[in-house]
Order: sequence, then structure tokens, then C-alpha cells
Amino acid sequence: MSHSLLSLALPVLLLLSSAAYLAQAKVDTFTYVNEGDFGWYIAEYNANFRAIPVYNSPFQMSFYNTTPGQYYLALGMGAAAHSEALIRWVWEANRGRPVGENATFSLLPDGNLVLAEADHRIVWSTGTANKGVVGLKVLPTGNIVLYDSKKRTIWQSFDHPTDTLLVGQSLNYPKGPNKIVSRRSMTDGSYGSYSLVFKPGSLTLLRNGHFPYYVSGGILGSSINTILFEAAPETEDAFAYEVRFATPGQSVMILTRPKYNATLSFLRLDVDGNLLMYTYYDPVLYGAWDNTFALFSDQKGWTPGCDFPNKCGRFGVCQDEMCIACPSPVGLLGWSKNCVPPRVKGCNDKGNGQIEDYYKVEGVENYVSTYTKEEKVKVEECRRKCTMDCKCAGFLYWEKEGKCWLTNVLGTLKKVDDLSHVIYVKYLKK
Repeated sequence: MSHSLLSLALPVLLLLSSAAYLAQAKVDTFTYVNEGDFGWYIAEYNANFRAIPVYNSPFQMSFYNTTPGQYYLALGMGAAAHSEALIRWVWEANRGRPVGENATFSLLPDGNLVLAEADHRIVWSTGTANKGVVGLKVLPTGNIVLYDSKKRTIWQSFDHPTDTLLVGQSLNYPKGPNKIVSRRSMTDGSYGSYSLVFKPGSLTLLRNGHFPYYVSGGILGSSINTILFEAAPETEDAFAYEVRFATPGQSVMILTRPKYNATLSFLRLDVDGNLLMYTYYDPVLYGAWDNTFALFSDQKGWTPGCDFPNKCGRFGVCQDEMCIACPSPVGLLGWSKNCVPPRVKGCNDKGNGQIEDYYKVEGVENYVSTYTKEEKVKVEECRRKCTMDCKCAGFLYWEKEGKCWLTNVLGTLKKVDDLSHVIYVKYLKK
């Protein structure tokens, strides 16, 4: 064979041998059907569930539902033969796209991991067909991994977070993933209103993708493009653990220090927008779960509980982490969960001839004045701007400084000593 023919043949031979290698790699296939009795453990969100034999204790995959006939393929954490612990859902495959009875979860001969309806319609897949996958395993960290014959990871659930970060999981920018997003509600696991977003220099909590209600301090360098959620012994004796965010340069943001092995912890952006951490300690029979961190908490967090926009629900005044009053046009009333902002004209509402006015609450602030740029105008101009904006629910005003912030959401008003920090709440006069 001539040199030129040989040079042409070699790439073809290599390609054929590679294809033959992939074809010979036997895939450890499986199919599990969503059918049968429900499990008897208590699960988060009052869910019913059917466990499937894909697990690494205390993690196990299941079909679960909170609405009859609408199931999610999820990874549960907390199920163990010796424990009565609540099962918490730490990852979902088909978020916001439920499947029905008799849906199937399969690792196919081509290496694709697929969730399909009973009629074979594919709802979710890993997109790993013909990439050399030979099997699936759940790691001790809760990471679900598809691997090839050389044990290399082809796909992993850690690259596709939902509302939760497990220890060992990272956020990355710009390649991603760089955020987690809350559930819509306790019964609806689709994408909700709150997100935790990592970008170089900060971790930011956002409402509706745009409105910040927490921004971390400057401990993260502006050149850092990855941040790892980890747990590590505080000392060589390992009597206590630090659970923290760490960067490649070893800068750390410590969340909490449990006095036991906290490796089985996860961080969750909750339905209401608070950032919570739960730690599972499997040696115990009862009470295996602890809420070990809450971002907005006087006792467990980084920032006072009254800074949490939803501390008092839709509306209320907060002091010392307690909801103490419900503002109204006639003054401060006793607070209850029924405290809501007053009705205003909507953007498509004429208000039946009613006139919009404002009532004033003194000595309060909220997250808008902390994380949103103010405008320096007189109070009359601030009021005019809010009146002209059909989405404006009121405006914060610092009388001494002449600072103005419009807000579409009132939420929790934090009591402060400076009575010149006020909010004007829009309402309809009767």
C-alpha cells in the first residue's frame, strides 16, 4: 500500500475501531415503571411516592406526586432502614413537566437516560445516546452519574440543579450552572419567583429574576468563576464541621458549624425565598434532620430575620424577628396572616371612580432601600412618580436625605429608630 493510501486509510480505521469499541461496550440497561403501592415513609410536601431500586443510602430515586396523576422523577434524601426520617426531595428530572401513571424511567441500549409517558412520548432525557455510557450510579454525595467503560463521567445531575445544592455541588460562571430557582409552591415544583445567582464577586438573591433582596459581601473576588458548597472538619479531631461556600483561592463563606459530621447537608432556596440549610445525621433513629442555617434569621443566619421580605407575609411591620403591626390608613393595627396591602388601581382597572391616596408609616425600611438605587427628589416628585406608575404600590422616602425608592411589592417593613425613614402606601379612598 502506498504512503498516500495508508495516510487516507488510517483515520477511517481509527473511526471504525472507535465505533466498534462503542458498539461492544455493553450498557447496563433498565426500565422502571411508575406503578404499584406507595411507600410508607413520610415525605416532603405531603407527597405520595413510589421508590425505585436506584439508590445509595440515604439517597433513593422515586416517582412522587403532590397532585393525583402528576408525577416527578426525583432523588429523595433521608430514607434509611433504621431511620424514621422525613424524605426530602433534593433533585428532580422533569421539573414542571409531570408524567402520569405507568410512565417509564429507562437507561436505553444506546446510553440515553429517558423518562417517558406510558404512550412512549419522551418527557425528559439526558441526551447521552451513543456517547459511550455503560451504566448509572448514585454517588454517596447524591450525585447521579452516567459513566463510560473507563469510569469517566458522561453526565451528572450536579450539573442540573433545581432549588437545592448538595455538599460537593458547585455554581459556575459563565459556563453554568450558576443559579438555583425556588419551587412555585409546596404542591407545584415548577420554577418559582426566587433565584440564587452566582456571578464573580457576589451571590445574589433575586425576585422575579430582576429585583435583588440580598447581595453577599465582598469576600468573593471579582475574578472567581466557581464557588463550591462543601462541608469539612473544623479541626483534625473532627468534633465539629464547617459548612461553607469555598472558592479555588480558598476564600470561604461559612454558613454554619454543626457539632457533628455535616457532610449530608443541602442548601435550598425555599418557596418563600429564604435560603435554608438542612443537615441529615443518619446515626440517630429519630430527629435525624436539623435546620442548621437560614439566611434571614437572627439566630441562624447572616442577616436579621426582619430583613426577609416575606417574614410578615404580604404585609406587616417587623421588630426583633416578630411581626408586630399591620399598617392601615387609620394607623397600625394588630398583625395577623390576613394583613395584606391595600387595594389599588391596577394597570387595567379604572377604580370605579375612586381616588388613589397615600398613608404614611414612620420609622421603617425594607429591602428596596438596601439593594436598589435611590433617586434624590422632593417628596412631591416621588409621590407623583408613584401615582403615574400603575404598578407602584408605594414609595420609601428618607426625609433628611431626600432619597426616593418606588416599590411594586411592600412585604415586610423593618422597624428602625430613625423616624424620618418612612413609607407612603398607596390605597384607594372610599
